Amino acid sequence: MEQKELKRNLENRHVQLIAIGGTIGTGLFLGSGKAIQLAGPSIILAYLIVGIACFFVMRALGELLLSKAGYQSFTDIAEDYLGPRAAFVTGWTYWFCWIMTAMADVIAVGVYVRYWFDIPQWIPAIVCLIILLGLNLLTVKLFGELEFWFALIKVITIVALIGIGVVLLVMGFKTEAGTVSVSNLWNHGGIFPNGVSGFLLSFQMVVFAFVGVELVGVSAAETSNPKKNIPSAINKIPLRILFFYVGALIVLLCVNPWTELNAAESPFVKTFSLVGIPIAAGIINFVVLTSAASACNSGMFSTSRILFNLSKKNQGPANFAKLNKNHVPSNALFISTLVLTGGALLSKLVPEQAFGIVTTISAICFIWVWGVILICHVKYKKTRPDLQKKSTFKAPFTPFMNYAVLTLFAAILIIMLFAQSTRTALLLTPVWFILLFALYSYRKRKEKNLRLSA
Repeated sequence: MEQKELKRNLENRHVQLIAIGGTIGTGLFLGSGKAIQLAGPSIILAYLIVGIACFFVMRALGELLLSKAGYQSFTDIAEDYLGPRAAFVTGWTYWFCWIMTAMADVIAVGVYVRYWFDIPQWIPAIVCLIILLGLNLLTVKLFGELEFWFALIKVITIVALIGIGVVLLVMGFKTEAGTVSVSNLWNHGGIFPNGVSGFLLSFQMVVFAFVGVELVGVSAAETSNPKKNIPSAINKIPLRILFFYVGALIVLLCVNPWTELNAAESPFVKTFSLVGIPIAAGIINFVVLTSAASACNSGMFSTSRILFNLSKKNQGPANFAKLNKNHVPSNALFISTLVLTGGALLSKLVPEQAFGIVTTISAICFIWVWGVILICHVKYKKTRPDLQKKSTFKAPFTPFMNYAVLTLFAAILIIMLFAQSTRTALLLTPVWFILLFALYSYRKRKEKNLRLSA
């Protein structure tokens, strides 16, 4: 018999680790190198600002998800508060967001493998996709287990980095780049060595580092106890930001003067190379490789579930709503994986620019999705005071914080317009939205004509 519903096989530990695994990935382990080159030590402040903004987005999403039992993701919320057109555009944009993000992860896999083997970047990218597709076709619980262990490796790595960094600081350890010291944060041109412009230009990559923070919302349909697990995962986000992002970057920049870091390589691998432990650098490269695979795994999970939900609402091809015997949307998974091979193609055609292109497009589209969540929350507060009054997980400082975060996102988009490396992607991305709006109008006209002819 054909399976009709996704199976609720994710436990609390899975949801907690999905929340970590979705956010700690390629953006931090590889993308932070480029961001540090732009901003210097002020990158710490950029991560803190975007991290706080993402926390308020998540609090808004959490309150909305728990306000109605039938919500499975924020596309359902968009339909209720902004209408079916907004739900259609946001749902497909979120799918596109994760396609771009997973492409970045696939590209990163190729970069990391080249640390050991001099082979074209696209080959390990394809191998990674095939392995993850096979694993994702099995059960949702296996996805949860994969993310649990992938995320655990990331956590152990960052804890080890911070621990080793603190020991080196206390010892005043000397590397070929100089003495490990807190003064490295300001001794090489100050906190803002490239001025305010360098600080502002880093925000695109910082936004990309946080993409996936809302994955806990997508996994809401497959958690056994949403009312307990979603608030628990969201409320731990500030501590995770302070420890995994801010803490790790402070240690990195104390060990390495920012001038020693290369935008094309992982600063984590570079740090362990500098302290004279070559085997440790290889181990860390393996860790960041599994991190990229983990984020790609999250991307596959997310994109297939988005297509499944869109199709169930008649906003996508009906075949995507079919589940296999393991309650996995296999057709949706196959088509998402096929599109993801575009990352391997980019690695082959433009290996140097591929990562920058897809991370910029991903950041822009995620800003759209996060903005929709905040706008829906404002409308929820205005139009459903009855639900807001009953809420046991109220988002703080609304609607002021909603407008403040929306203003920040608008400012980041304006900054991207002035940056040469992001301008082209920013100007091309509206084509996606124009196509979606046109497709929605076409579908509605077609449905209307069918009703009239009947």
